[in-house]
This record gives sequence, structure tokens and C-alpha cells, in this order.
Amino acid sequence: MAENRPSLGEMMAATVPMVRTLGLEFLETTAERAVVAMPDQSAYHNHLGGPHAGAMFTLAESASGAIVLAAFGDQLSRAVPLAVRAEIGYRKLAMGRVTATAELGRPAAEVVAELDAGKRPEFPVEVAIRREDGTVTGEMTIVWTLRPGG
Repeated sequence: MAENRPSLGEMMAATVPMVRTLGLEFLETTAERAVVAMPDQSAYHNHLGGPHAGAMFTLAESASGAIVLAAFGDQLSRAVPLAVRAEIGYRKLAMGRVTATAELGRPAAEVVAELDAGKRPEFPVEVAIRREDGTVTGEMTIVWTLRPGG
């Protein structure tokens, strides 16, 4: 009998209140890439009628968290993933529904090898935020760590 396991997106929605608040939709969550969408919601607009910068930050950070969990979920018994720092650049006006696409900035095997060596590895996750027409409206780098001691 097959197990009905929740998807990574369902787990994030259940455990991260901001994911539910913003109605984020996890379109793809693999160890190579995570794509998360945020619907257009007037309650979270800025003064120009597009998504507020804080909402876009949360979207991008959520996509980064999804790829970290997909890539390192098998390490959770011995390490806790934590965001260390983030930098975001808003490039173009975002309007309507936006998506964030996250990719690891280092090979997962390299990060796990550092953890195996007793280190606390840090690794970047690069995120591009796009409008529905594909235009990149923002770019974010989030540096994560795997803190030993799960």
C-alpha cells in the first residue's frame, strides 16, 4: 500500500505561517531547483499596485528554504538548516503574479562533505523573481548553514 506523504510545499504551508498568509504555491521542489509562486493579492500591494517588497522577500526566502529542504532533508537528524544572511536587489517593477526560482550555489555533496568533516558549512542559494512575462524583477542571494546537532 502506497504511503500518502505530504509534499514539501504542503509541509512548508503547515509549518511556516507566512507561507499560508501569502498563499504561496510550490510549483517545483527538487534538490536542483525550487519554483514558488505568489498570487496577485491587493492586501499585499505596495504604493504602485504591485507586490510589496516584504512579500517578495518572503517569496524568495521561501523558495530558498524549499530547495534547502529538498537537497538536505536527509541530513535533518544531525543538522538544522538556518538562513544566515540575505541580500536582495529589486530590478524592475513587479506586477501581478510573481514566481521565485531558487538554485543551490554549491554542489550539495560538497556541503555534506563539510558537515561530515565536523564543520558548519555555509552555502548560497540564488533566487530570481519573475513576472508572468518572464522578466526578472528581483534577485536574491540567501546564505544558509547546516548547524550540526539536529
